[in-house]
Amino acid sequence: QVQLVESGGGSVQPGGSLKLSCVASGYTDSSNCMMWFRQTPGKEREGLAGIERRGGRTHYSSSVKGRFTISQDSAANKVYLQMNSLRPEDTAMYYCAAGPYCRFNPRSYTLWGQGTQVTVSN
Repeated sequence: QVQLVESGGGSVQPGGSLKLSCVASGYTDSSNCMMWFRQTPGKEREGLAGIERRGGRTHYSSSVKGRFTISQDSAANKVYLQMNSLRPEDTAMYYCAAGPYCRFNPRSYTLWGQGTQVTVSN
């Protein structure tokens, strides 16, 4: 069973940047897609960006395209989310998830990390 561990969250001022990391304990076809989600209290998890580990194709939601960049270090089984021009509304718990296909619907994933908190405020 592949396990996921996120890191890199923290507090930042509006306009700042953070880089999140997610390390997977291994690779299987069922974990070919790594996706980043975020969630605020009372809301469903929102899919932000995904990357196909085999091939490197990326997928972005319109809400973060142009500000967030997903990348990977295949040798290290790591996926990153570079977040720039952060806004207070980006404050959320950020999760990585793994599945066979890149889907923005959180119900498509059964493998999740524990999350890392991002807070954007003055």
